Amino acid sequence: MFPRYLVDFDMQQLPRARTDVIVIGAGIAGLFTAIKASETKSVLMITKKSLLDSNTRYSQGGIAAVISDEDSPEFHRQDTLVAGAGLCDEAAVSVLVHEGPDGVRDLIRMGTVFDEENGELALTKEGAHSHRRILHAHGDATGAEIVRSLSERTKLDPNIELWDDHYVIDLLTENGECRGALVQKPDGTRVVVEADATILCSGGAGQLFRYTTNPDIATGDGIAIALRAGAEIRDVELVQFHPTALCYPGAPRFLISEAVRGEGAILRNIKGERFMARYHEQLELAPRDVVARAILDEMEATKSTFVYIDITHESEEFVKRRFPTIYGFCLPFGLDLSTDWIPVAPAAHYMMGGVKTDLHGETAVKRLFACGEVSSTGVHGGNRLGSNSLSEAIVFGRRIIERIAALPPLGQGVQQLCVATHRQEPQQQSIVEKRLKLQKIMLREAGIRRDAKGLQRGLDELKRQVAFLDGALTKQEEYEFANLLTCALLTTKAALRREESRGGHYRVDYPKRDDDRWIRHIVFRLTPEGQLEESIQEAGAEPRTDEPQV
Repeated sequence: MFPRYLVDFDMQQLPRARTDVIVIGAGIAGLFTAIKASETKSVLMITKKSLLDSNTRYSQGGIAAVISDEDSPEFHRQDTLVAGAGLCDEAAVSVLVHEGPDGVRDLIRMGTVFDEENGELALTKEGAHSHRRILHAHGDATGAEIVRSLSERTKLDPNIELWDDHYVIDLLTENGECRGALVQKPDGTRVVVEADATILCSGGAGQLFRYTTNPDIATGDGIAIALRAGAEIRDVELVQFHPTALCYPGAPRFLISEAVRGEGAILRNIKGERFMARYHEQLELAPRDVVARAILDEMEATKSTFVYIDITHESEEFVKRRFPTIYGFCLPFGLDLSTDWIPVAPAAHYMMGGVKTDLHGETAVKRLFACGEVSSTGVHGGNRLGSNSLSEAIVFGRRIIERIAALPPLGQGVQQLCVATHRQEPQQQSIVEKRLKLQKIMLREAGIRRDAKGLQRGLDELKRQVAFLDGALTKQEEYEFANLLTCALLTTKAALRREESRGGHYRVDYPKRDDDRWIRHIVFRLTPEGQLEESIQEAGAEPRTDEPQV
């Protein structure tokens, strides 16, 4: 049983706020959609930290869009479909590749400065891309540049009100329509915000795993609150592990961008052997899931906890100019990217699935939209093509605003909503301990390699914590853990159900891809009674719904 709301509340006892559009989360998705919406609407932007805290800020590689005359939308489309391993929505991919360049031009008009060479936009290449189409900024600080430009514009926009350090506990719904959100302020008090439209831009769930390139705030909040509100959650078993995160004593799992391999870096095991030729014809530029598993194989074969990435054949001047962020991060740990092989290992990076949307970002709940990593637009399929995520955010952000422009104003509703249950105090074990235990379960049982026994073992362990969701929760860290636990249950259940290997999902006991049975999506929703319902959806067929499960 899942609760509809995480906390008890009485709307008649709470203060109210009103706006045209709520944007939940920052990053490129939140910032871009807020700016576009503010052209005609009043916008309330809610972040649980600040505008500078998001996955986008740490994005190094860049943004994929067809800019070069040597490239074409069809090439980009084919690369995306191949990487997506048969699960992409072709219509969504077509939208991405054709509308991406205009989205990039929007970013430039908003003040984003991309790197140039000889007066033209500089383009690089990443794994599984057939052409150079990755725009970057300050070498390897693309996300930071985008956040800088968009946040500066957001702060000056008179139609955007910012609520930093606020937490969205749940969405308020009536008759299948989202009418706003229940928000907790920094002082612990709560407020109801009503809006004509609500946009989830809350990022992914990287903190599900012990080792991740994601910041601490990536706790799957948007996915969990959307599930409780009645939205459909799709493809959450498809998790991308980035092959090359820094793996060094005392250092965080800092991302070593795929662009390093795009510029010619090679992977070596601890014996110094280049090994990718044994795994894929594209060598270091193979799809990320292939490279991540190859690295695991080499680590096990050599009894090591890491492999090396080596770009020492390039000059010091080139390395410092092209990868200043990575170079500067590694140096205090005694690692010089231009002269040293850098120890790396895979880490959780991106969730291909999320809140299911249509081609205008709308969910199964009317007036509720999702954009960015929290969403499942169908672009990424089984395996995200590198640098498509930033493009997806701006392309579908633009489309969301087009749809919102056509919405009629919100009528009266949910005025009397009161939620009162017999909630118990949460268990005394600290949230830090509970979170770490969950992360270790997910890493061990639902990580890069999976099998039925491990997934079932992990699911059983997670189910023993479900009672936490009915506790008397009051603090942000408690809400975050509740949302992580919800996402962990969905991810593990879906991974157990998908009896094949595809993209970011690899089953040791089902190592082959099974197109006859599994060119399908696993979708979850909650029944009005709080039961988790699973359906299998495929192109051209009606969804098949299984019996509700706990």
